[in-house]
Amino acid sequence: MSSTKQKSVRFPNDLDIAKSGSYNAAKFLKTISMKSHEQTCKSKSDKPEMEPKMNVFRKKKLSRVMGSCWYLLAVERQEQCWKKICDQQQPHCQYWYFDCQRKNDTSRIAWYQWSNISTLCGPRSNFFQFGIFNDALAFRVAQSSFLNKYAYCFWWGLRNLSSLGQNLLTTTDINEINFSVVLAILGLLLFALLIGNMQTFLQSTTMRLEEWRIKRNDTEEWMHHRQLPHDLKERVRKYDVYRWVTTRGVDEEAIVKSLPVDLRREIKRHLCLDLVRRVPLFDQMDECMLDAICERLKPLLYTAGTCLVREADPVNEMHFIIRGHLDSYTTDGGRTGFFNSCQLGPCDFCGEELLTWTLDPRPSIILPSSTRTVTAITEVEAFALAKEDVTFVASQFRKLHSKQLRHTFRFYSNQWRTWAACFIQAAWFRYKRRKEAAALNKAKQSPLAAPSEPRDERRRVSLGQKASEFALYAATLAASKRKGGSMRGELEIINSLQKPVEPDFSVEDR
Repeated sequence: MSSTKQKSVRFPNDLDIAKSGSYNAAKFLKTISMKSHEQTCKSKSDKPEMEPKMNVFRKKKLSRVMGSCWYLLAVERQEQCWKKICDQQQPHCQYWYFDCQRKNDTSRIAWYQWSNISTLCGPRSNFFQFGIFNDALAFRVAQSSFLNKYAYCFWWGLRNLSSLGQNLLTTTDINEINFSVVLAILGLLLFALLIGNMQTFLQSTTMRLEEWRIKRNDTEEWMHHRQLPHDLKERVRKYDVYRWVTTRGVDEEAIVKSLPVDLRREIKRHLCLDLVRRVPLFDQMDECMLDAICERLKPLLYTAGTCLVREADPVNEMHFIIRGHLDSYTTDGGRTGFFNSCQLGPCDFCGEELLTWTLDPRPSIILPSSTRTVTAITEVEAFALAKEDVTFVASQFRKLHSKQLRHTFRFYSNQWRTWAACFIQAAWFRYKRRKEAAALNKAKQSPLAAPSEPRDERRRVSLGQKASEFALYAATLAASKRKGGSMRGELEIINSLQKPVEPDFSVEDR
């Protein structure tokens, strides 16, 4: 061994090995227990995207531990080779010759000059087999700088943990075999942990999708068993897809109901308050009333073509449109020749018959019938108030005593709009009939003849004018009768539409 090598190589004594072994064992146990520590920390941050980062961190830490153990065992294995040669060269060799602090001893220098220990303990020598530690001698890891030594040991641990120790060629040394077995088991555990974390990550992102697919398959089997028509099946499929895209399989109502009252109130306020304020019927209420209404709102989703309510059906909910457009029309109970249609959009509402029924001081026990048919034109997102909730809202309306609220209800109520349009149309028909009657009366009067004309000529002209006026009057009268009959029919239909019941917002609580 040259003096240069002896400067770089200092064999650790038993105390150094014990300290290093204890440190690496502590790091190893800390790495193994990291999984339980992560479970404790999940209460603070439970994010699936953190799992890949934690896997990399665990593997890096364990690679450093195994690399440092490999380096210490490589130095110890080289010492075994030195001791074997020293035993063969007794009494000229002593074990203290391998201590770098005594490298300048004359007897040690004399022994090293005639000894071939550097050749026999080399990486290519057949005198001693280094096994998995051969790379440490071949690449002179012990003689390199600390940074190169640290990087190579880390790379060795990472490479063999990733390959589960499959590329390790061990000797029959029991310590070397045990170290290789531990390394392979740790690599297998890391791989299993990686697979488990990846499975958990994938399940966290696809679990609800898989549940939706299972429910969809059950729905398909049920529709096939019941032999539903093709168009009805398509509507069911379309609604399932729209609901999944909108909610991602999350049952918002179940989540909110499982929370305490104060949290539930705050969440409902955050989700619904701005939307409720957009409804003109609620813009005069204070914050407490709006909070109470938000707690009672139920979110609903509708696909295009869905019928929310049909004419003459009982009304048990009042809908407030948040997004989308609907078609609202009525035939006044199927009356021939009558049809009224309008579009509903955001901030509109339907089912106002329930509010009028609730505000009645002596309401009937039978729910009111819908005066219109409401069908979704596009995908619709809305909030609904049930009968009991509308009763609560009506009680709040009575406390306002506001005439402006009555005008707002009339303006946004489709029932009142229809009646107002028909009332205006009937007035216009009456005005048109009076105007045509005045024109007919004027046509009956004969014009005066010119005085300068001869008497016979005036007589002939007068007879011709009377004949033409009579023919014109007869034609106009016939047309007027036909048109008047049609107008009378339309007027009868319009006049037959009864004025809606006006809600009484001024009645005190019953």
